[in-house]
Amino acid sequence: MRDEPQAAPYHPDPQISAISAWIGDRVDAASFPSHEMRFRNRRWDKAVGLDSLSDEQWVDHFGRFEPLADNLPCPLALRYHGHQFRVYNPEIGDGRGFLFAQMRDASGRLLDCGTKGSGQTPYSRQGDGRLTLKGAVREILATEMLEALGVNTSKTFAVVETGEELWRSDEPSPTRSAVLTRLSHSHIRIGTFQRLAALGETENLAALVDYCLEQYPGNPPPEVAPGRDEPAARLMHQAVERLADLAASYMVAGFVHGVLNTDNMNITGESFDYGPWRWLPRWDPSFTAAYFDEGGLYAFGRQPEAIRWNLGQLAIALRPLVEAEPLIAALDRFGPCYQENMVRRFCWRLGVKSCGMKHDTRLIDAAEVTMREGNFGPDMFFHTHRGGRNATGPLAEALDGYEATGKPHSYWDRDTPESMLIEEVEAIWDRIDQQDDWTSLEAKLKSLNNLGAALGNAPLPEGVTG
Repeated sequence: MRDEPQAAPYHPDPQISAISAWIGDRVDAASFPSHEMRFRNRRWDKAVGLDSLSDEQWVDHFGRFEPLADNLPCPLALRYHGHQFRVYNPEIGDGRGFLFAQMRDASGRLLDCGTKGSGQTPYSRQGDGRLTLKGAVREILATEMLEALGVNTSKTFAVVETGEELWRSDEPSPTRSAVLTRLSHSHIRIGTFQRLAALGETENLAALVDYCLEQYPGNPPPEVAPGRDEPAARLMHQAVERLADLAASYMVAGFVHGVLNTDNMNITGESFDYGPWRWLPRWDPSFTAAYFDEGGLYAFGRQPEAIRWNLGQLAIALRPLVEAEPLIAALDRFGPCYQENMVRRFCWRLGVKSCGMKHDTRLIDAAEVTMREGNFGPDMFFHTHRGGRNATGPLAEALDGYEATGKPHSYWDRDTPESMLIEEVEAIWDRIDQQDDWTSLEAKLKSLNNLGAALGNAPLPEGVTG
């Protein structure tokens, strides 16, 4: 069974205040016409000691953004640059969001509350700083499905409908508005480092490295790694390990993020910022999520390459602090780390005990052939063959000698698995949009929690915290 988040008392700890002068800008939240609570994360509010808030208080804090006690006195719109489809853009930053609060969980892990759709900031450019309600519903679905599948993801913490009519070119307009709050381990991005490097703010760059090492501790570099005692090299090794695991988790989940720009890469290896995401309807490495990704840069099968490329940009940003050799040595670990995480996560989702890298790689190859020839996707594959059952042909040969793992659960008796294909997503939204009927969303979230319970917790790589 999947562990529930451990309850904790409210423990405010706005550590970012120490670097706020150069990492962000104080901003005010938008004033909305109305506030109606549409989603409250009852699994995670207790993890940061906010489960005792009444619904009215919840809306005050996550719709009107009244400061939480002893926390950030004013929201902070974070500054960053980024490569967007590999074109460098210095004109970005938090354009419709901000960091609202920081708190500790039961294990002492620092967690951020950040927003989407909370109003204009100095980085909004021509945008209105708002979020559509449909976008918020899609983010709820994406994060809940990914969490159930063991992906290290931000959590949708709160959604409040805000009573405005928004005009968008990519959905019928006017459309309803909302503000969303995320719970994340960090909002520090690769693009945050890129900005400091581009502006020549070397002292601040070094301070940001120290902040990340202190707040998001991880494994030390391997004993043989050159420059392993250099802070920038240590951070680079940690980022490589975490993001290699993220890449593997996307592939095993059959998930396509859609926009893997460097400003969407979190230094803690969390997936976040869900726009044009999709799950694979069938096994297809060329499948893309974003209609504007005409070249397939972020296609399903190219996601590991894209994430490695982004890590290369982090290495470049860290060069003012350390020689190239330690950074290259860290980056060279991406491939082996990715393969290790692929087999670990694949065996976990299939419900079999690993037989070692060579055999597990052969099993993954056979699984891809099975999906391609059967014209179906990962959801159906992993469900049909849970614990090695129902295997024939090359897949049966590859599974020879594998031992089933995991606890029995009634979920595995279903004929079809939980999935998150676009047709169902649109149907859930249509019922909300046309009838203000939220029952389909509520039922889906209950089913996703059942999927998470059946799978249990994904085993993390040694030394990686989720």
